[in-house]
Amino acid sequence: MEPTRRTFLKHSVAGALLSVGGAAHGSYAPTFHPTPPEIEGPFYPVTAQKDKDFDLTRVEGSEGVAKGDPVWIEGTVIDPSGAPIENATVDLWQANAAGRYRHPHDPNPAPLDPNFQGWAVVQTGTEGAFRFKTVLPGSYPAARDWMRPPHIHFKITRRGFVELITQMYFPGHPLNEPDRLLERKGAEERELMFASAKPDSAGTFAFRIVLQPA
Repeated sequence: MEPTRRTFLKHSVAGALLSVGGAAHGSYAPTFHPTPPEIEGPFYPVTAQKDKDFDLTRVEGSEGVAKGDPVWIEGTVIDPSGAPIENATVDLWQANAAGRYRHPHDPNPAPLDPNFQGWAVVQTGTEGAFRFKTVLPGSYPAARDWMRPPHIHFKITRRGFVELITQMYFPGHPLNEPDRLLERKGAEERELMFASAKPDSAGTFAFRIVLQPA
């Protein structure tokens, strides 16, 4: 039986795979491998919406709260030397807790959540950091014999750097290993696409994104 999302969140804290970090202290900066690219997927938002702020669990003008387990994502955008990238645009979108996108062509019969924003566009600060609140995405069928694990789509842009489209995965989920997109990546590439659960803050995940200079 697939574990509940709440159980998954609890246990994933102990299974952190990565940590967000910048350049190490010392006389030189380490080299960070660029975050692997991934397909944009068919559900990039196409319906205009005014509310695209950092909190995906609420929709402006509504008092409701999105269904599902709330999570915080704390990210950093850096270059391969570890230097933070300020004013990068981080465009992100995901399925709701039931595995349904706010997209008119999503064939998933799972219900839409009117209180789930589903899409956000945020900027990085002086330390290359960004933060947003959302719910743990649900898994959904990509084919008759393929269930996609929970993931969040990212598109990161900044003048002087190569645009990156990628997907972030959550550690410890049983659908990660058989996922066909992850299977195409090498072991080192897969590791760079996982967030890490912060052991001191349940329900908070860290994700490091490395952009290549143009």
